[in-house]
Amino acid sequence: MLKAEIYYHNLNFIKPGGTSRGILKTKPTWFIKVFDQINKTRFGLGECGPIQGLSLESFDQMINKLNEVRKNINELSKIDLSLFPSINFGLETALLDLKIGGKKIIFKNSFIAGKPIRINGLIWMGGKDYMINQINSKISDGYSCLKLKIGAIDFNEELSIIKSIRERFSSKILEIRVDANGAFKSENAINKLELLSKLKIHSIEQPIATNQWKELKEICDKTPLPIALDEELISINDKKEEFINYIKPQYLVLKPTLLGGFEKTNKWINIAENNNIGWWITSALESNIGLNAIAQFCGNYELKLPQGLGTGQLFSNNIESPLEIEGQELYFKKNKKWDMRIFE
Repeated sequence: MLKAEIYYHNLNFIKPGGTSRGILKTKPTWFIKVFDQINKTRFGLGECGPIQGLSLESFDQMINKLNEVRKNINELSKIDLSLFPSINFGLETALLDLKIGGKKIIFKNSFIAGKPIRINGLIWMGGKDYMINQINSKISDGYSCLKLKIGAIDFNEELSIIKSIRERFSSKILEIRVDANGAFKSENAINKLELLSKLKIHSIEQPIATNQWKELKEICDKTPLPIALDEELISINDKKEEFINYIKPQYLVLKPTLLGGFEKTNKWINIAENNNIGWWITSALESNIGLNAIAQFCGNYELKLPQGLGTGQLFSNNIESPLEIEGQELYFKKNKKWDMRIFE
């Protein structure tokens, strides 16, 4: 018989993170610990970290649903988690961890064996000087792919920032992705995409707000710049194939926490590959617990593009782990230990 315990942890940003939806200073997250009553020292751990205003979850209902999971850990078929993808992700992770040995090894693959994953460097929104300082720091660290959050400041100023990068580094040397987080209006999105395309941008994530399928399809048809869908995927449980065949995006950006776990993420990957659509996986502001699981999931695939897994450095009170970034690569260092004190 299994038992479960729930732990709350409010992650604090070292520096506030700017997005088109506002400034992030903290990130609430919950952990689920699953163990056998006979051997309590061996346990599986998963992270349930929704993002308020973006995830399907109602934050007011999170703790009630987590307590329902805790009480029914041996009868999970009784629980409907369709509107709680982050809980499904955390539970799936915890059970996989416990099954494999309770050592935070979720998948045994090349990443765990020491093969690194190439990641993009994340540039948060802010004033021009702030963004340029971030860019210079990431380039100095050795990144060959940058992801810029755009849509919060004047668009012409954002163009100026990207242009200044392109004047220093060609697209052959530095790949630039941008993420609008749905900030563009559908009526002027194509004009903005044309201006961005002149700067040889790799792709743009979620140019317009979600649930505008007709407008999104038209943008994907006419775009001079590859479109990557992100937030648009979160609420689609059924009819994934029909959605992709209708919209026809160029890329998918997959976040297991927001999509409901690895099984559902894998379905999106299969659909993308069957339709010749590129994809990459991105963490969604998880602590190192969730990030570790997502990175190991990435290790199951032959990755063709940089992944979005650099968020472990954002928090002052993260959980110490074997994850380590060197240059533009994320490693799992076997000689480094987990700090599990808050779960004891």
